[in-house]
Amino acid sequence: MKKLPEKTVERLSQYRRALLNSLTEGKHHIFSHELANLLHITPVQVRRDIMFINYSGSLRQGYDVRDLSDTIGKILDTKDGQKVAVVGVGNLGRALIGYFGGKRTKLSIVAAFDNNPEKANRVYAGVQCYPVEKLPEIIKTMNISMAILTVPATEAAPVAEILVDAGIKGILNYTPRPINVPSHVYLQEYDMITSIEKVAYFIK
Repeated sequence: MKKLPEKTVERLSQYRRALLNSLTEGKHHIFSHELANLLHITPVQVRRDIMFINYSGSLRQGYDVRDLSDTIGKILDTKDGQKVAVVGVGNLGRALIGYFGGKRTKLSIVAAFDNNPEKANRVYAGVQCYPVEKLPEIIKTMNISMAILTVPATEAAPVAEILVDAGIKGILNYTPRPINVPSHVYLQEYDMITSIEKVAYFIK
């Protein structure tokens, strides 16, 4: 299958989460309009995305919830899973470690890093935190491919450079400072302040 558009990948992740929630509620089949209502998008968009991954449901019952969820998993996940590191164990970093544990079998946070001696060499929600100077060694030893950046803004660029040099293939940047990475590294930047201001604008 050819590489999917970014927005399609985002929606597939959201579909899977909605489907897994439906399974826990005892629902075994779901129609496109039901899935659309859960995600506040149009049924046409749902059907287009599902067709994009060569999956089809039935007119009578809709989509098989478990089968569609498994199909999306085969597309989004890797066979052996991927390991993630959190860099910066402040309030946000600790919250992400605690929240993400056990949410996905093919994605796991396996290490954390911080330059504060009081935070390093401790365990947070089952994840060992190491001093930043050990980052290159741990990244390579544990075969970590992805990093979540939650350091202070002034440290974002230099830490990102260390991550790239260590072999990280993807970075999720939670800092308010945009960073530059080589073309072979996938970068996703999330600006929490911008998101809050966007909501504030539309409700004023």
